[in-house]
Amino acid sequence: MFKNQPKGLIPAALSNMGERFGYYIMNAVLVLFLCSKFGLKEETSTLIYSFFYAGIYVLSLVGGIIADRTQNYKGTIISGLVIMTLGYVVLAFPIFATAENTTWLLTLTCCALFMIAFGNGLFKGNLQAIVGQLYDNPKYADQRDSGFQIFYVFINVGGLVAPFVAPMLRSWWLEAHNLAYNADLPALCHQYLSVTDNMGLENINNLYTLASSMGVHLTDASGVEAISNFCTEYLKVFNEGIHYSFIASVCAMLISLCIFMLTKKGLPSPAKKEAAETVKYTAAEKQAMAREIKQRMGALFAVLGIAIFFWFSFHQNGTSLSLFARDFVKTDSIAPEIWQALNPCFVILLTPVIMWYFNMLARRGKVISTPRKIAIGMGLAAVAYIFLTIVCAADGYPSGEAFRSMDVTAREGLKTGPWVLILLYFFLTVAELFISPLGLSFVSKVAPKHLQGLCQGLWLGATAVGNLLLWIGPLIYNACPIWQAWVVFAAVCFISMGAMLAMVKWLERVTEEPQTPKAA
Repeated sequence: MFKNQPKGLIPAALSNMGERFGYYIMNAVLVLFLCSKFGLKEETSTLIYSFFYAGIYVLSLVGGIIADRTQNYKGTIISGLVIMTLGYVVLAFPIFATAENTTWLLTLTCCALFMIAFGNGLFKGNLQAIVGQLYDNPKYADQRDSGFQIFYVFINVGGLVAPFVAPMLRSWWLEAHNLAYNADLPALCHQYLSVTDNMGLENINNLYTLASSMGVHLTDASGVEAISNFCTEYLKVFNEGIHYSFIASVCAMLISLCIFMLTKKGLPSPAKKEAAETVKYTAAEKQAMAREIKQRMGALFAVLGIAIFFWFSFHQNGTSLSLFARDFVKTDSIAPEIWQALNPCFVILLTPVIMWYFNMLARRGKVISTPRKIAIGMGLAAVAYIFLTIVCAADGYPSGEAFRSMDVTAREGLKTGPWVLILLYFFLTVAELFISPLGLSFVSKVAPKHLQGLCQGLWLGATAVGNLLLWIGPLIYNACPIWQAWVVFAAVCFISMGAMLAMVKWLERVTEEPQTPKAA
């Protein structure tokens, strides 16, 4: 797996792994955290999530431009790590949200999210550009796809552990205060304390039942005061536990910063290398290169268009699929956020298998091109959502909002088993492995050397556009029978697969090794 890989790959991957660990701690709970802390409706919290997630990738364009113009990729990466760390520090402060401070506290939270997004924009694409530069050496050129697959495994090692941290600390903090985790309680508590929400009788009964199970006595005259105090205390303790998990994010960022600082001398500097090479080309050679660059950038933008729709569908794991895990799956002993660990777990387990399969085909002379792999990945993503559509339609599931308004006992009887999430994430992960690491490899292959940071930023920018559409999933999820939401994503992936297959021959032709004359 690591054979014939450049020495700089592992240090770069370790730096990225630490950053991803800190990021995924926060990402695993962000939507549910915004709901539980501020009492936001799911549509509002997922809209914030969508803009934040999109901001990470949009700002990667800014980070790429900064690195390309300053010719200081490593300095830009270090600045990004520092800014992200400061953002996590702000999130770690456990300030209780009240009617009086919610406006400025939510604004502060959004500012912290912006700092994380901006820091990520300075870090993410530029580190990927450096990794791509490792494979410009002819000695390692044929290992580019496998190198980015290894890089992607390290990303997911951080992503595998991270989703356990916030739920674990939250549950520990609740137990320390003689309380227990329940996914429904934060929303019920906010509804009870709100002066504007009209809380239905069914929800009031559900709240009383859950509060009684934690020792709250509601039979005497002080019952109303007791339930009010319980709601306030539960929300305070519940969210304090999440805030403390962000301390782990700060620690992870500092570790990532240390790794990069200690190993940066062994990594290439893309812009400086290009500056040394440019002066050696004649005018005719530069003209030929310009034509080739134009063709390759056209191929890049074609693949970026497909990537938008993949990330729109795949990143539902942080929005509508998290809501599905919370509402419709039996998770009595497992917090819904933890199910997000399935994806990185499958990435780690399946990457060696897929690499072996690709290598076996290559040895037999049946090499699958990167564009064709991406098309296959879109088809597999469609299969994942078709599977979920069939399950939800067969069980007759209503909308998420209608389901949550049902009696607690009735809901428990309708929930499906964890096997649904396991199979769903299996298919989505295989699709991801055909698209995401290979997409990074594709970009590094077609990008002009003096625009490495910008082109990696464009790939992340396409991800941003897809993330801007994430709010559509929860909107359909809460308004219609949920199988209709999954049909939308299945259709998007299937149509994208068809478009990619239609372009495969052209993309394969454009991305062949350049025929430009070598510089003297």
